[in-house]
Amino acid sequence: MTPLIVLTLVLMWQCVLTGYAYTLAGNAADEGVRAGTAVPRGERQGVCEQAALKDLSAAWRDGASFDQCDGTGYVTADIRLKVPVLFPGSIDFPVTVHGHASTVEEVKE
Repeated sequence: MTPLIVLTLVLMWQCVLTGYAYTLAGNAADEGVRAGTAVPRGERQGVCEQAALKDLSAAWRDGASFDQCDGTGYVTADIRLKVPVLFPGSIDFPVTVHGHASTVEEVKE
């Protein structure tokens, strides 16, 4: 019975890590968009990526990829995080989670 209980706990923990990866990806995309709306269009990419990855720990940041921070009329950001196996910073599943955020571009006159 003990191995079954341990296996169940390990599977539940993996589900928690997957959900947490989705939460981190969504929050990182939100932070990137928020930072991107405050700067001119030409400087946006670097600022968005830096803001998106700033709050991620090193274990999550290593498997992260930031796709874009651009748009016409809208500022959108896409980020992908790898789902770790049991512990962040160890082996990653070949599965990535996607975070997307978008907002209306601020007009500066």
